[in-house]
Amino acid sequence: MNNGRHFFLVTADPKLEGSLRALWPEDEVKWTCFGRGTSALEFLFSEPPDLLVVDERLPDLDGAELIRLIKGENVYRQLPVVLCLAGEDVVGHLDFSTLEVDDFLVRPLSPATVKARLILAYHRSTRELDASPLTKLPGNTSIIHKIQDLIDRQEDFALAYIDLDHFKSFNDKYGFSRGDEVLLMTARVIVNSIRGFMGTSTFVGHVGGDDFVFIVPPDKAESACQQVIDNFDSIVPHFYDQEDRARGAIHSLDRRGKEQVFPLMAISIAVVFNRDGKLKHFGEASQIAMNLKKEAKKNPRSCYVMDKRSGA
Repeated sequence: MNNGRHFFLVTADPKLEGSLRALWPEDEVKWTCFGRGTSALEFLFSEPPDLLVVDERLPDLDGAELIRLIKGENVYRQLPVVLCLAGEDVVGHLDFSTLEVDDFLVRPLSPATVKARLILAYHRSTRELDASPLTKLPGNTSIIHKIQDLIDRQEDFALAYIDLDHFKSFNDKYGFSRGDEVLLMTARVIVNSIRGFMGTSTFVGHVGGDDFVFIVPPDKAESACQQVIDNFDSIVPHFYDQEDRARGAIHSLDRRGKEQVFPLMAISIAVVFNRDGKLKHFGEASQIAMNLKKEAKKNPRSCYVMDKRSGA
């Protein structure tokens, strides 16, 4: 668990409070405890926690009812909540399809199990919050953390930044719904193409919009890029209607009635290498990739450009 997390506990049971406080040193997890649900509600708005544990047995509110009140506030929709139950017999009486909890604990509590489930609930919520709602791939925060972690461990890796060319013109003609289908297809193509290169440093993420990244070992970068391009180019024409596909382009009129021609979508890939700890910060990789993508986009067809810096 990272340092400095702040968890809330709502319980009138001093034994439960003591057992949870004993799970981590205070410099790792700070607990703020409330004996009544109404007190917790008042405090939530002034200092939101990283995770909330609610005892089902409270002197003023039912634990499940307190959770419904909290989750009814839009700002707390993503707050991870764990419900502590009195015993196994209670589990069957709760409707977990409507009760917005991320996990539950059952008395008697096992410290090792409780600690593991609280950690899982916390990290599950952060992953879900970061993930792309469309592709479900890790989002920008996870991407940055992954890159920086590999850099900090001085691992050799190839980082590929992917951008779709002529995606806007496709969206303008065919609509955002069809555009989302293209993004989903692109995500599947990248994931399935990289699957054959699985390793400790292998990773696929969705930065946002039509921007993606993948990470592979340096010696696999070129073959991975070619596989992504081959698979993308074989599938993407089928998203166009027959006329555009036959012409190999979209023909449209601008506001002044002048004809514009947009080629079919292509994919540009910029590959940055980290060898022998050359990179010190993920921002360096982003800057290098930005310049490489400009080179890649000069080619009207799908292509990849490798980082040719000395020692890269």
